[in-house]
Amino acid sequence: MKRTLLLLSLAAVFSGARAQKVPADLIIRSVSVIDVERGRTAADQAVVVKDGRIIAVTPTGKLRHSAPVEVDGSGKFLMPGLWDNHMHFGGGDTLAHENRNLLPLMLAYGITGVRDCAADISHFVLPWRDSIAKGLIDGPHIFTSGPKLEGYKSVWKGDIEIGTKEELAKALDSLEGLRVDFVKITDNTLQPALYLESIRETRKRGLAISGHVPYAIPMKDIVDAGISSIEHITYLLKAGSSEEAGISKGVADGSLKGRALSEKINTTYDKASARKMFRYMASKGVAVTPTLSLGHILSYWDEHDRSHDDYLRYIGKGLQSTYAGRVNNILKHDAAAIAQRKASYERSSAVLADLVAANVTILAGTDAGYLNSYCYPGLALHEELALMVKYGMTPQQALKASVINGPKFLQQKGYGAVAPGMHADLLLLDANPLDDIHNTQKIRGLVSGGRWRDRAQLDELLAETARRTAAGI
Repeated sequence: MKRTLLLLSLAAVFSGARAQKVPADLIIRSVSVIDVERGRTAADQAVVVKDGRIIAVTPTGKLRHSAPVEVDGSGKFLMPGLWDNHMHFGGGDTLAHENRNLLPLMLAYGITGVRDCAADISHFVLPWRDSIAKGLIDGPHIFTSGPKLEGYKSVWKGDIEIGTKEELAKALDSLEGLRVDFVKITDNTLQPALYLESIRETRKRGLAISGHVPYAIPMKDIVDAGISSIEHITYLLKAGSSEEAGISKGVADGSLKGRALSEKINTTYDKASARKMFRYMASKGVAVTPTLSLGHILSYWDEHDRSHDDYLRYIGKGLQSTYAGRVNNILKHDAAAIAQRKASYERSSAVLADLVAANVTILAGTDAGYLNSYCYPGLALHEELALMVKYGMTPQQALKASVINGPKFLQQKGYGAVAPGMHADLLLLDANPLDDIHNTQKIRGLVSGGRWRDRAQLDELLAETARRTAAGI
């Protein structure tokens, strides 16, 4: 009798334990979790998701949760979703639908966050941003600058042109009214003094500011004004010149320009001078987004003509038409010009290693989107990561530049780690990208906003994007 009562009691205990399992929405079990910050993995983990957040990460054997969706992650690797920290929506209102189709395309390539660095359709992008945040439409989280700041009669469409401090104040009022996530500034026609004033006034309002940099201004002055990030590594060649002050002066007074300017910058880049300036930038928290992808595509076009890529099935005809300008220009190059553009690309890309050595924060971004020829939203981020590794970063550093430094730049918490309390934006891979950065392309599944999509569902996103693109919708 006592033995029977004991067995019944134990059965009741185990039954109660099963009944008391904590409910969740999704469990990925038996998976190796990648810690991007530390560059290591933890094997045989269970990751539990509820209401769009991770609520537990535990050894699979200690799992105390249940969920209607369970994924077997055996032999797989789980990391935070990727961020493309420099891309562009744009091309005018008539191309808004083609830009809209890029949202599921980027998800299918594991991109769960993007930084839109200004274009001319902000009145579409801002509602997309808010709708995605509310879970009303699918797409990566969007953080946008809205229209960029520029001078009068700039080459850029849809920017805010300013020429006085009063116009600057009104422009910043307008951007704050749009609730932009940061401010973008470029240097086409904006006067140097107003450029610096734009940085200072933007920072006073508590907004981060990223941009191109005028060659007429020494880098130290730009850093001291308070710029948050510099877009495109090519600007860092001048910053690393042993004669930067003289170059800036020559540009400002008009005595140095064109080919002579380029040759002066290229021949006076000096590692000691560069690392001194780069360490100063690092001390002030200035980030750099190298955007190696577009330059590589154009520089090596003779070796890889992308005009017949299968990927173009996802890119609308209108967006493709914006690619023509840059490509038509390089098609005019003779053998000497081709060699020169390749050498120039290699020279600027080599600067990445010096930036890393100086502990400058690097953001992984592509320049993908309209206008930037054959730099494809989605795929480009994977290509960018591979180029970053080729030119001086470890796979761990490149991943960090995407998934940790991107959110941190924007002061967004809850991203960049597979840990309790974080957003459930997760990428399940067949192989470990810490071993080989190309493994980011071996996507087995994606969690976005807490929703699981397996490989078949991601393929359907691609197929639907291709259908919509072919139909022009």
